[in-house]
Amino acid sequence: MGFASSCSSTSIILLCSSFPLLLFAYGVPEQTIIRTPSTVSFHEGYTQLFGDKNLILLGDGKTVHISLDERTGAGFASQDLYLYGFFSAAIKLPSEYAAGVVVAFYLSNGDVFEKNHDELDFEFLGNIRGKEWRVQTNLYGNGSTGLGREERYSLWFDPTEDFHHYSILWNRNRIIFYIDSIPIREVVWTEAMGADFPSKPMSLYATIWDGSSWATAGGRYPINYKFSPYVAEFAELVLHGCAVDPIGCLSTCRDEEAGLFNSISITPAQRTAMRDLRRKHMAYSYCYDEERYPSPPPECVADAREAEQFAGAGSGRSGYRRRGHGKRHRKPPAADATF
Repeated sequence: MGFASSCSSTSIILLCSSFPLLLFAYGVPEQTIIRTPSTVSFHEGYTQLFGDKNLILLGDGKTVHISLDERTGAGFASQDLYLYGFFSAAIKLPSEYAAGVVVAFYLSNGDVFEKNHDELDFEFLGNIRGKEWRVQTNLYGNGSTGLGREERYSLWFDPTEDFHHYSILWNRNRIIFYIDSIPIREVVWTEAMGADFPSKPMSLYATIWDGSSWATAGGRYPINYKFSPYVAEFAELVLHGCAVDPIGCLSTCRDEEAGLFNSISITPAQRTAMRDLRRKHMAYSYCYDEERYPSPPPECVADAREAEQFAGAGSGRSGYRRRGHGKRHRKPPAADATF
């Protein structure tokens, strides 16, 4: 049962009053900047998901360290579900040998809608020493896990040396993934895409876990725990959306502001930057994988240069491999979330 069938559409409000101001501070035209984005501490917005002592708070909860060792990974999740919003974190990834390590920053409602969940992913894939981390984006709507929509990119900086910002904008019309305020991917809702476009309230998650079976060269290089613990650092946590109670259908936002929220899109300057970045750094896109999809999925909009770059590449270039879900959506009871 989808969200729309359990809640009246008129009771879901889509925009918090300061949301456009936040987005303008993250790269929309400078003349519209009014203030810097507001961040929340761990205690204000999150709860521990798993990993007991492998989650450490610093600076009054403004920075979170999650680590992976032979015993367990770790993760945390937002206290609330959100229906649309802007979600961001500054992340510093583990250094040295990190093959098989997966760090994920993503939205999901798998704990509420187990059979028809939605999801928006940043997945950071570790590598052997001397090889760069890669970042993968993906999305699912209404349980469409059989249709992978992966895109994979090389990074133009060392993500282990300093913090970099990774952000997701999600509204009823489009999804935009950003790295350091530069859009790297846009998915626009189309009628043909239908329910495959995420449209139910989701929580925000951050996890680190063992992806040895697939993450590095399709599983060729598993984790070597002699280099553990692997520590991922999260700071400048932004939860800027409309918190929703999926049972009572109550929201913190006002109805008249929804139009402003859903009007946000990519500016011409941002689109040029995104096009150039994708041509230089995109290593795989499902839209050009003719082995998996002889006819591209309906949301794919071909770019002639990208199509030429990936002609005949197929799935082998991506390291793509269907995998089990390792990110542990289930939130613990409130009594178990303290530490």
